[in-house]
Amino acid sequence: MNISDAGLTLITGFEKLRLTAYLDAVGVWTIGYGHTRSALPGMQISEARALDLLSQDVQDAESSVQRFVRVPLTQYQFDALVSLVFNIGGGAFKSSTILRLINERAEPLRIGAEFKRWVYGNGKKLGGLELRRAAERRMYLGEAA
Repeated sequence: MNISDAGLTLITGFEKLRLTAYLDAVGVWTIGYGHTRSALPGMQISEARALDLLSQDVQDAESSVQRFVRVPLTQYQFDALVSLVFNIGGGAFKSSTILRLINERAEPLRIGAEFKRWVYGNGKKLGGLELRRAAERRMYLGEAA
C-alpha cells in the first residue's frame, strides 16, 4: 500500500514548503516539506529538491507503517498513519500505544483518541500539532477522506 493523493495533501497541508532552512517549533532544523534529516542552518534548496526529499520521507514513513502494523488497513487509515509517522518518526511509532492498539484490533474510536496524545513538542502543547492530529484522526476514522 502507498499513500494516496488525499494522504499526501494532508501532509503537505501541514508541512508548508520552505526553501530556506529554519528552526521548527521544537528547535529542529527543517527545510522543504518538513524534512529534518539533512537540513542545516543557511541551507537553501529548489522546489524540485524539496519534492525529492518529500518523496523520500514519505517512503520512509510508509515503510514504517508497513513494517510495524500487522493488521489490514483501509487506505484512509494507512494515509493517516503515514502522516503521523512522517511527523513523529518510525521509532516513536514502533513503541507507541496507538500501534499496539491497532495491532490488537481495538475499537477505532479508541485508536482515534490516541492521535490526541501526540500534540506536544518539548513538553508544550502545540496548536499546530493539535490541528494536524485532529485531521489525521478524522482521516483514520474515515470522517475526512
